[in-house]
Parts: sequence; C-alpha cells; structure tokens
Amino acid sequence: MNYWSKSDKKIFFAFVAALLFCQSYGSLFAQSPLGTATLDKATLEEVVKYAIRNQPAIQQSVIDERITENNIKNRLADWYPQINFNYNLQHNFIVQTSIIGGNPVKLGVKNLSAGQLTVSQAIFNRDILLARRTQNDVRLQSSQLTASNKTDLAVDVSKAFYDVLTTKQQIDVSNEDIVRLERSLKDAQNQYKAGVADKIDYKRALISLNNTKAARKSNEEVLTGKVEYLKSLMGYPKEQELSLQYDTLQLEQEIFLDTLQNADYTERIDYQLLSTQKRLLEYNFQYTKWSYLPTVAANGAYNLNFQNNQFLDLYSKIFPNSFLVLTLSLPIYQGGKRKINTNTAEWQLKRINLDIKRLQLNVNAEYVRALGNYKGSLINLLTQKENRDLAKEVYDIIQLQYRSGIKTYLEVITSETDLRLARINYYNALYQVLSNKIDVQRALGQLNY
Repeated sequence: MNYWSKSDKKIFFAFVAALLFCQSYGSLFAQSPLGTATLDKATLEEVVKYAIRNQPAIQQSVIDERITENNIKNRLADWYPQINFNYNLQHNFIVQTSIIGGNPVKLGVKNLSAGQLTVSQAIFNRDILLARRTQNDVRLQSSQLTASNKTDLAVDVSKAFYDVLTTKQQIDVSNEDIVRLERSLKDAQNQYKAGVADKIDYKRALISLNNTKAARKSNEEVLTGKVEYLKSLMGYPKEQELSLQYDTLQLEQEIFLDTLQNADYTERIDYQLLSTQKRLLEYNFQYTKWSYLPTVAANGAYNLNFQNNQFLDLYSKIFPNSFLVLTLSLPIYQGGKRKINTNTAEWQLKRINLDIKRLQLNVNAEYVRALGNYKGSLINLLTQKENRDLAKEVYDIIQLQYRSGIKTYLEVITSETDLRLARINYYNALYQVLSNKIDVQRALGQLNY
C-alpha cells in the first residue's frame, strides 16, 4: 500500500538531489583547497607560473598594490565636500552669571541642545593637489615593484630548477654506472672462479661499485635539500611530492642565444622603477615650492539651537542660525622650514639622477660579464659533449677488448671512470649554460612578468 502522496515524493527527490549536489560541491573544494594545489606537469614554465601565483612575497606585493590604491582614494577623498553632523545636549546646574552695568545678571538657561550640519570644501590645498597629480605614478610604482619581485623570483626559481636537474642527472648517471659495474663485477667473479683472473680484478670491480653507490647516496641526500629549497621558492606544500619534468634534448636546443644584442638599460624593470621614482621626487620638489602658496577653503554650517529652563519643553522651540566662511591661510614665517624642505627635495632629485647614471654603467658591465660567462660555459659544453661521446666510444672498445683478453681490467675501470666523469661534466655544463643564459636575458631586460 502506497502511503506517499505526489507532493511527498517531490519533496523527497528534491532533498536527495540537493544532498548529492552539496556532496559533489564539497568534494570539489576538498580536492583542491586553497594553498594546497599541486603540479601534475612540473615543467620549468609551470614551476615559474606556480611560484608567481603562490609565493607569499609576490602575494604581499599584490596586496601592497591594493593598499596603495586605497591610500590614493583616501587622499583624493579630501577633494570632495566634507559633510558632518554634530549633536549635543547640555544641562547647566548653575547658570553662568555676568556683570552688566555693575549688576550681576544670569545669562542663559538650564537646558541647551544643538544640532549642527557642517559642509567644508577645499578650494586650494597643496596636499590634495599633489595626490591628484601623482596618483598614476604612485600606482605605476606599486605595479613595477611587483613586476621586479616577480622577475627576481623567476630567476631564482629557474636556477634552483636547473640545480635540481643537475643533481638528478648525476644520480641517473650513477644508476646506469651501477648496472654496468654490477655486470663487470659478475664477469670478474666468473673469471676468478674459472681461474682466468685473480682476485685483483674482482676487488677492483667491488671498490668501483661501492664508490659509485656512495656517490649516489650522497647525491640523493643533497637532492632532498635542493628540492625543498625549490619548494620554498615556489610556495609549494612541503608535504606534497614535486616531480620535475624535462626533456634533455629540448633543453639542448634552448641553450643558444643571440650574442650580438646590445644592452638597453631602458628595458630593465629597475630603470623603469627609478624613472617613476624620479618623477615622484620631481612632484615632491614642486610640492615644497607650493608651501609658499596660501590654502583656501570654504566652510558652512546650519545650527539648530534649543534652549529652555524646563527639560521637557526643551525641543518646543528652535533658534536656528547659519553661516558661510571663506578661509585663506597664508604661512608667513616658519623658521626657514620651507627653504630647508625645498633644498632637501632638490638634493633627493640629484641623488636619484646619480642612481640612474650608476645603473646605466652597471647594466653594461653586468651584460658584458653575463655574456662572457655564457660564452665560456657554451664552449665548455661543446667540449664536454665531445668528451662524452669519445669516452663512450673508448669504453665500448676497451670492454670488447677486455672480454677478448686483450686489455686488462684496470683499463676497463679507468674507461668507466672517464665515461662517468664525462657524462657528469656534460650535464653540469648544460645546466650552467642555461643558468648563464638567464643572467644574460636579465641583463638585457628580457625577463618581464
């Protein structure tokens, strides 16, 4: 027997649908709560983007922009009419007495109340005028500070990324060497058991294997610290795993750079920031000159006055009055303060001009130094790449000759060591070139975020 009406069924199904929606909506936020997002594809580009999005220092810079915007609006609000209302209620226990014509006369009543509506309008005020003229440059300076912090962070993150890859490649090389050495150790054991060789080959193989395993373990410990440092730069959750993705062949294609470019300091974010600061100091210099000008403002008020000796009848009658005042305030003498402030503002302008000149000189020196490091590391990379190929060829030949009984095992170990060092040197040189390339791009002002 069905005890549910149609309306009951509708209510039940609506409740179930709402419950399922809330569960799915909640699970969506549970999967990616704020501040714990992770990277599935941790390429260099994604790592830099993640860092710019999640690094607390960058978030603080963005917040500083919001604060700056609010400060600008707060200063500009003084340009609008200021409207206020005041109310007071006063009871005189003893009414004031004045002497008029030699006779004491009480003036006033026991109960007073007043409501005052005031309006003021700044007509000329140098503080408000400065805020109005500098608002765009103040906003620009705030955004440029954020851009500068992002650029610095991108450089640090990129170098830390390459540093991690260098250590990972060393571990990978050690893993491949361990496989070869274990195979060589097994061959040496078999030859020793067969009476073809003595214990020396076997012990040498074991020593090389132990040294390679120790080097791998050392690099694994170093890698942990480097990954944690990269995480800290990124603002990445420390409890989450960060698996970097990279393509060595693609990185090899990204090493080249146009070395015929000329450094243009105007492209640098630090120069742009100095230029903005200079304009603000110019405004400040003009502001100090305005201190000789008067301040003009208009003020008006409408007062509602109530007076009565009987408190209950206080508001039975009103005595209103109103006024309008035009105020001109002219500072005449302030102990030489205005001249001192003007001189200080002028010296600040001269100082920032020297900062700009120093930057111009440093940019060229920084670019030449970075370019020299890049060229030197590029030459080293090409040399190490050739050495790696030669070491692999030598190792393969000696390995075949050893199995044929032509070469000794000592020569095999030597060739293995040369191959390992050649590979490690190649990867170190590769990531050094990429790191130096970043310095060149930064000197050219090509890293903008």
